[in-house]
Amino acid sequence: MKKIIKPAIFGVLAFFGILILAILSFQVFFAGRILPGVSVSGIDVGGLNPTRASKKIGESISYPQTGRLVFSYNGKTWQSSPADVGVFLDLDSSAKNAFAVGRSGSIITRLAEQFGSIYYGHPAALSIILDQRMSFDYLSKLAKEIDIPAADAGVTIQGTEVVVTDAVTGIRLDRESSLKSLTQQINTLSDGVIPLKVIDTKPVVIEVGEQAELARTLLAEPFTLKMPSGENSNQQSFILQPADLAVMLKFEQTENNGETSYKLGLESQKLAVTLTQLASELRLAPVNTRFTFNDTTHQLEVIQPAVIGRELDITRNIDAIQDKVKTGQHSSELVFNYSKPPVTDDMTGSQLGITELVQSQTSFFRGSSADRIQNIKTAASQFHGLLIAPGQTFSMSSALGNISLDNGYAEALIIVGDKTIKGVGGGVCQVSTTLFRTAFFSGLPIVERHPHAYRVGYYEQIAGGHNPAFAGMDATVYVPLVDFKFTNDTPYWLLMETYTSPTYGTLTWKFYSTRDGRSVDWSTTGPKNIVEPPDDLYRENPDLPEGEIKQIEYHAQGADVTVNRDVIKDGKLYFNDSFFTHYQPWQAIYEYGPGTELPTPTPSP
Repeated sequence: MKKIIKPAIFGVLAFFGILILAILSFQVFFAGRILPGVSVSGIDVGGLNPTRASKKIGESISYPQTGRLVFSYNGKTWQSSPADVGVFLDLDSSAKNAFAVGRSGSIITRLAEQFGSIYYGHPAALSIILDQRMSFDYLSKLAKEIDIPAADAGVTIQGTEVVVTDAVTGIRLDRESSLKSLTQQINTLSDGVIPLKVIDTKPVVIEVGEQAELARTLLAEPFTLKMPSGENSNQQSFILQPADLAVMLKFEQTENNGETSYKLGLESQKLAVTLTQLASELRLAPVNTRFTFNDTTHQLEVIQPAVIGRELDITRNIDAIQDKVKTGQHSSELVFNYSKPPVTDDMTGSQLGITELVQSQTSFFRGSSADRIQNIKTAASQFHGLLIAPGQTFSMSSALGNISLDNGYAEALIIVGDKTIKGVGGGVCQVSTTLFRTAFFSGLPIVERHPHAYRVGYYEQIAGGHNPAFAGMDATVYVPLVDFKFTNDTPYWLLMETYTSPTYGTLTWKFYSTRDGRSVDWSTTGPKNIVEPPDDLYRENPDLPEGEIKQIEYHAQGADVTVNRDVIKDGKLYFNDSFFTHYQPWQAIYEYGPGTELPTPTPSP
């Protein structure tokens, strides 16, 4: 019995030894090769190393280049190869998948998988790469042919007509869903049709009827800008015609509770242009009260109330008009900003430092024409009751304003350059000369003064006749080129009053303020370096009748004059100045009508 058991044991051991040897030999032989029976997408790659397997797979599968993919939507198709949409074979990964068969897990699992591959075969996964960037690019090209953008309901203004367009629902290619369908088809490695899916896109604004009707209501009649009650203006209302309003209208998108709609409004910039133009017309600069000083009571009396300044508030008016427009109203009250002048009606002389007469000067204009007297009265009236602030430099030209026939001036003789001609405002220099003398003897600094080209007899008149000592005490003004200026360098306001007497041929200028201890010492050289005028000139004027001789220029001696002034304050020299004037010799000129017998000239001595 023992003899039989021993050979059996040896036989079993020999069998297992041979089996182990066979398995080891198999493992050694296929150490770098894919196991027999392994295939990739039906291609047998058993016994090949990964490199050769990769090459064989690439040579056997041409789907990315030769496959046909057909995209379809609404009866329209687009054909492409898988490669066009980003499909590529990953040959190395596919070969690795095949090589991995039977090489993972426990030894029992590996041997079982190896045995199954040999006897039953084992498919390995084919690795496919889908470049989604290329896929999206391709689908985006299709989208350009498929997508229909949604269109909001719209409202536009054509002329003064309101035009409404209905909302339109759009469609958009669903790229994400289409990409999933593409991926599913590619995984089959077969040709196929891929239905494309679209998504409806809703318009943002669906309904505009209410705002369109509001626009029609607004454009049905003019829009009125009204002055506030109590405001003075040449016009109490200003009209925006429908055509003017139409170019300003706009419709803005607004969102309320998640819904978007249009709201009617006006283009603020365009409205601002209109309001800015209107603002210049309605602007009022603040103007001080005009007073006179009662010499008996020493109190100020109002002769012209203060003007409260106003300025159109562009921003607030835009907001107010927008509110009216949005509710379909056709008018809005204008909004102003107001500013008080420095001096108002309720102020007293003690508050302003106007407590006494500090200077008065009178000039004479006997022999002036009626037109010249009219101009003197008109110009002088511009300064009656006018105030000059402490520290202010006063410009006579600015206070005079426009010298024109419309403002009450007449034509009279004026000096322009080296000629005396007839012009509007002749005689205004009587006013500037009187103001110059009043400021001069008040001891106030003279900032700008221009003398006449030649000596004018009016400015050397005195109460009893003529005094050449007043030569060099004149000042000319020619708006806006030539000005007279002086500075109120006192701490008090200065009130000016002017009085014209055509009967006596006088213009009196008064300064009211508070004396600050200054006085004036002055001297004059009188006319020096006298130059006699040229001989009289006669020239024919065909517009004059025979026998008429008309003098248009008056002779005057040329001369140089220097006037010196010392301003004393509290017993000390406050400042001094001098005024030099060079007068040209002036020729008398006569015009006569054709055929007129001229007088025999008097020989010079």
